[in-house]
Amino acid sequence: MFAVLSSARKVLWRAVALLSILWLAACQTVGIGSPGGGQSIDPAAPVPVALLVPRGGGNAGDDLLAQSLENAARLAIADLDGVAIDLRVYGTAGNAAQAQQSALQAVSDGARIILGPVYAESANAVAVAVAPRNVNVLSFSNNSTIAGGNLWILGPTFQNTANRLVSYARGQGKSRYVVVHANNVAGQLGNQAIQQAVSGNGGTVVGTVSHEFSQSGVVNAVPQIVSAARSGNADAIFMTANSAGALPLLSQMLPEAGLGPDVAQYIGLTRWDIPAQTLDLPGVQGGWFAMPDPNKTAAFRSRFQAANGSAPHPIAGLAYDGIAAIGALAKSRGRDALTGAALTQGAGFQGTGGIFRLRPDGTNQRGLAVATIRNKQVVVIDPAPTAFGGAGF
Repeated sequence: MFAVLSSARKVLWRAVALLSILWLAACQTVGIGSPGGGQSIDPAAPVPVALLVPRGGGNAGDDLLAQSLENAARLAIADLDGVAIDLRVYGTAGNAAQAQQSALQAVSDGARIILGPVYAESANAVAVAVAPRNVNVLSFSNNSTIAGGNLWILGPTFQNTANRLVSYARGQGKSRYVVVHANNVAGQLGNQAIQQAVSGNGGTVVGTVSHEFSQSGVVNAVPQIVSAARSGNADAIFMTANSAGALPLLSQMLPEAGLGPDVAQYIGLTRWDIPAQTLDLPGVQGGWFAMPDPNKTAAFRSRFQAANGSAPHPIAGLAYDGIAAIGALAKSRGRDALTGAALTQGAGFQGTGGIFRLRPDGTNQRGLAVATIRNKQVVVIDPAPTAFGGAGF
């Protein structure tokens, strides 16, 4: 189906923030450099792939995620045309030590590439362990600080999202930005991504306001945000907050303080449509955020639901994407399908949310749509690109 392209609060937190907690810090990195060499395969035999999922740690949420990832991977295998995948699934218990042991066992069992694991610390540990065996890793993390060498991240990155949004905003005449971020790891890395995107697209950051990740921290930051916007003549407020964090409070208090979306365009680094209740917030109406191609996302969700009787986890599509890329390369590149050079071929792949490609530095680039919220409904205002190199990149 997909092939290489031609040249409640805890509940809310699980739905909204998982793509951020995939960052869990890593203490040792593989190192940024040239892409990993990778194992060769026998084009006439099934491709041995190890899938590492966070199963076995006694966490019900992780077990559900693990099953959803496995189901998505098997759905992708069923969709491949002319390529067989020998998929073997290993539990990581959601921790780095077990993930490392599972990865080494998988390689001993014959795996030529590893898909997963989820959390950044585990992904980093796995990549370090299997690097001497010349095995590449496609992890489900979105933490770009661990990417490089033999480790690629499949999760959507802050850099990719920020660049897409700033590029669009610049086209709409928005050039002066106030950046608002939490004073935690995710907020600080989000801030860096926005700063780089603004600079790279010819805009100006006229103010940066950080806040403690607490209600009082947000309340205390509001006057600073208003002051920075007024003194810098800002025409956009770019926030890293999500619906399980500061977004509801910021979107309420900033308009009350005279800095509503009619004064400066609100832009969000996170998905403002998840969970659906976020769409009801008055302050997010008219805000801009990025999202995968909604038509392709809906098609994947429908097919997954039909095959498994339940909706996919929000990141389950990453497992499908990984298998789709491996299968497409096995069909087109033969023995060298799993090498770094093959994985980073410029044309990219079609995935569950649109086009994507893996970059030599271990990060990824995804074609994203820009959306807004009107009358509590999501409206796409700039469609996701269908090829690399055109509008939206």
